[in-house]
Amino acid sequence: MRTVVLLVISNIFMTFAWYAHLKNLHSRHWFIAVIVSWGIAFFEYLVQVPANRIGYAGNFSLAQLKITQEVITLCVFVPFAVWYMGVPLKWDYLWAGCCLAGAVYFIFR
Repeated sequence: MRTVVLLVISNIFMTFAWYAHLKNLHSRHWFIAVIVSWGIAFFEYLVQVPANRIGYAGNFSLAQLKITQEVITLCVFVPFAVWYMGVPLKWDYLWAGCCLAGAVYFIFR
């Protein structure tokens, strides 16, 4: 459970590092967005690296860690896209989630 919680926290930082500059820094030079994103990503890595190490030393295989990360990514990205970025909610998110559910099934069986 520690691995999943840390990966969720990591993913929140990652999502902001990768995409928030599109809303907040769109009028600034791209290099400013890079510096800000790197600063946010630093905190992401402070959580993500221990999460993967704990998970890999525990019950997760490498593939299971990756698929878990992808599921968490979608679970974090959709609310971020809808509420923070103002993107309309689409059925495509549901279908992507169904594909990831299949990936979870095959990796964890």
